[in-house]
Formats: sequence, structure tokens, C-alpha cells
Amino acid sequence: MDLSQIRVEIDSVDQQMVALFQRRMELAGAVAESKRESGKAIYDRQRELEKLEKLGALADSDFNRHSIEELFLQIMSISRRYQYSILGDREQLITKAYTQLDKLNVTPDTKVVYQGVPGAFSEQAMLQFFGSQVQSTNVEKFEDIVEVIEQGKADYGVLPIENSSAGFVSGIYHLLQAHDVTIVGSVALEVSQALLGVKGATIADIQTVYSHPQALMQTNPYLEEHGWKQISLANTAVSAQKIQEDGDKTQAAVASVRAAEIYNLEVLHPSINTLKNNTTRFVVIAKEKVYTKDADSISISFTLPHESGSLYNILGHFIFNNLNMTSIESEPLAEHQWEYRFFITFDGNLSDASVQNALTAIRSESTDFKLLGNYQK
Repeated sequence: MDLSQIRVEIDSVDQQMVALFQRRMELAGAVAESKRESGKAIYDRQRELEKLEKLGALADSDFNRHSIEELFLQIMSISRRYQYSILGDREQLITKAYTQLDKLNVTPDTKVVYQGVPGAFSEQAMLQFFGSQVQSTNVEKFEDIVEVIEQGKADYGVLPIENSSAGFVSGIYHLLQAHDVTIVGSVALEVSQALLGVKGATIADIQTVYSHPQALMQTNPYLEEHGWKQISLANTAVSAQKIQEDGDKTQAAVASVRAAEIYNLEVLHPSINTLKNNTTRFVVIAKEKVYTKDADSISISFTLPHESGSLYNILGHFIFNNLNMTSIESEPLAEHQWEYRFFITFDGNLSDASVQNALTAIRSESTDFKLLGNYQK
């Protein structure tokens, strides 16, 4: 048989496969309607594993067995997506738990908490988002912010989550997942890291530099070039406060120019960060599960079994629903070796049917699922 004849036969087989696939999707739709009446879950993992084993056993070689299992794994995944689109949010995850608002409720009596001390970049992000008319307070640690919000002692909290040059801020996503709080807003702050010293100090005097680990990362080439010792503290403004209190000319802080003004320090260099378009993204959190009509970014977290294709199948729900994923982050699970929790952010609003379909599917096919929030990016 020559190549042209082989291709004709392949085309014929492909046409038959398309017809059979479409018939299978019709049957999948019938299954969805049956499950609507019975209330059964769409995802039956044990049945799918048993079916894959039976189909693989029909193969005439190991290669074909693996190929058939892979093929039908995808077919069953597509079938589930189709069923989710038919049934929608049966459990009303969104409509029961989340309230849509025209805009966030902010008044002069609104209480907002940030980490650090006055002059911190977190304070600047708070001012940029809320203005200066709210009642602001500061705490020592990021953990304190989520606890204050969770306990209802403040209306909103501001947390840094990602920097354009240093990446995700360690531990923030974990705090959002572990506590009963919701992301309701975000703000991008252009961050210029200045080198600050006490009055009368010069760059030649400096031996030790203090700052937050992220700030030290963002300015590392400059600091390494001078050979200074680097010490991490909880916050950039806390570092500025420390050197002001110590009054030691050999000490410097990496912090904002605003911190220099607040703590009466010398600006030895106004901008030492490696990238001059340095931006930190902050999220605004609240206890109430709300989202605004113009919210366009959604963050979720979930865990998956340590099995081939598990993450691939989850990501397929974004493709099927034509949703644009903007970031993915993971953290190892301390209690389960080689297993991970994933944090994904994608474009959309909770009122969109495509978003509801995707979230229903991901929630059904993962464990420890949490909708972290829907907010305007």
C-alpha cells in the first residue's frame, strides 16, 4: 500500500472516530441529565480508573495500551467538562456564599490594617487604594493582619503578594488559604528602594544594611558591589526606624524616601533597585465574601493527588471555558511528601457562566479547594 492509499484510509478512520466521538458526547449529555435528577457527582474517579484498566487490556501491545489509556483519559476529561457546562453550579458555591456589590463599602469610619510602621510600602499601598480618610492601624507581622480581619477587628487589610523583580512574597498565599478571609481588591505600587543613613552619614561610612528580605533581593547587585553585610528585618520602614534609633553611621536601611522623611534620615541614594520599573502588587482582604461588578481577576487554591496528568486535567478546564490564566504558584504540603497545593489566578468575574463552570469542575476534581477572591486587578 503506497502513502497516498494509507492517507486515504487514515482519513476514513478519522471520520469514523469523529462520528463516534460526537455520539459519545451525546451520551455524556444524557448522563448529565440523569445526574441532574439523581444528584450524583459528575466525577467518579474509581469508575474512570476501572474503565481505563479495561480499555487498556484490549490493546495488543504495551505501547498501544499506554496510548489507549492516555486517549480515553482525555476523552473522559472532555466528557466531564461537557457535563459541567450542562449542569452548571448545582451546589450554588457562588450564589449562596458570595455577594456582588457595586463597589466596596468604604467610609471615614472604615478600619484598615497594614504590616510595618508608618513609611512602609504597605502603608503607601493602603493610601493609594483607600486614600487618607480611613482609620488605619499597623501590626508587626503579616499573620497579624489576617488574624485581625478574621476576628472582625478591622474591615480591610493590605498584604503584598508579588513583586515584578523578586516574584511572589513568601507565605502570603498560604495565609490566604489557611484563614477565613477573602481578596476583594488589589493595588500595584511602583516601588523605588532608596538607601538611607543617619544624618551626616555618607556611603563610605556604611558597613551593614537592614531591610525586608524582598527589598534586599531587589537591590542585591548594588549591595553586593559594595560588600556590605545584609540583615533581614520584618519591614523596610522598621529598618529605617531601627537605624534612626541606633544613630550609627555605619548602618543603612533600604526603604522608601517617605520613610527617610518620617524618621529624619539621609537619602544616600534615591533608587538602588536593580530594575527601575520595580512594582509590587498588594491585595486587599476582608472577612465578608463579596466581589464587585467590575471585578476581573479570580484567585483559587487547591491540592491534587500525586499522579500523572492531574494538574494537566485541571488546567484543561480553563482552556475549555476560554479563561485566561495569569499566574500559577505552588507550595509543598508538609504533611504529604511530594504533594503540592496550587494557587492559580485567572481573568473573570464570578457572575460569568464560564467561570462558574470552571470553578465547579475544579472544585469537584481537587481537594482542599478554596476560592480566595474575585477582585479588580
